[in-house]
Amino acid sequence: MLDNPGESMHNAIMSHAWRVQILGNVCFVRAYAKINLTLDVKGRRADGYHELATVMQTVDLHDTLCLTSTGDGRVEIVCTRPELGNEENLAARAARLLRERFSISQGVLIELRKRIPVAAGLGGGSSDAAAVLLALQQWWRLPLSLSELQALAATLGSDVSFFLTGGLALCEGRGERVTPLAALWPQSMRWLLLLKPAISIATARVFQALPASDYSDGSASRDLVEALHEGRLPRPENFHNGLERGVLEHYPGVARAKADLLQAGASLVRLSGSGPTLYAPFPNLSSATRAQEHLQALGYEIYLAHAVYLDGEERNV
Repeated sequence: MLDNPGESMHNAIMSHAWRVQILGNVCFVRAYAKINLTLDVKGRRADGYHELATVMQTVDLHDTLCLTSTGDGRVEIVCTRPELGNEENLAARAARLLRERFSISQGVLIELRKRIPVAAGLGGGSSDAAAVLLALQQWWRLPLSLSELQALAATLGSDVSFFLTGGLALCEGRGERVTPLAALWPQSMRWLLLLKPAISIATARVFQALPASDYSDGSASRDLVEALHEGRLPRPENFHNGLERGVLEHYPGVARAKADLLQAGASLVRLSGSGPTLYAPFPNLSSATRAQEHLQALGYEIYLAHAVYLDGEERNV
């Protein structure tokens, strides 16, 4: 049913060269957002994390990072969101990790044009970190094996490994075990509206508040992968997010936004990650733009996007 994970991830990483543009001492790279088509929380682990099964897909909403060589031996980050321009930014941590691993003295200035909403359930910080790992691996010609790159990514965050490949993938464990899937995106879901309510939600807080009654056995993720593999449109119940019930209950603004999306014509609305961003698929551009304009008039932050596969070109499937 699933592609060979080792071969698929290797090919995906090798093909990421197109995302990286090197112009002398400057390097540009894109970092794409993701949505969770499913998020099965299977239980709490002994290490305090939760065991997950989640199907994720990259979308064409992206941050842009510009890396510039410097001679001061420092990693510095400047961001269009000033509060993110600090040493704890995952992109800066990724650069420091590679410099320390290979004893590189060259400094790096990271300029981050932030478009992916922050603390939104879209994986922006993790994607930025993965983009830096991929860019510096190519730019500095680092002799990193696939397993070494995965191991480094996992130390930065649970979703960073997924963003090394992007596309459609089943992620397990804390999210760091990635099985890339073929490009099986349903045509009737080719346009996506991403609606970010005007709040931020801390992922850790959502998981801490999650009752055992919201745990699942991972069957929703398995069923969705099976449906896509067989060319069937998954059933609405296959798009299961074990965190959604609690988020809708504790954050009325998210529940209200979901109702407004449905009222605007969406047939399916689901939470991405721990939220608060909601996504809704649309079968054609006209219906998606009508809904987008209606929701923008209500004051919502909303993005029109499509699935993207990072195999040498942005493919809208």
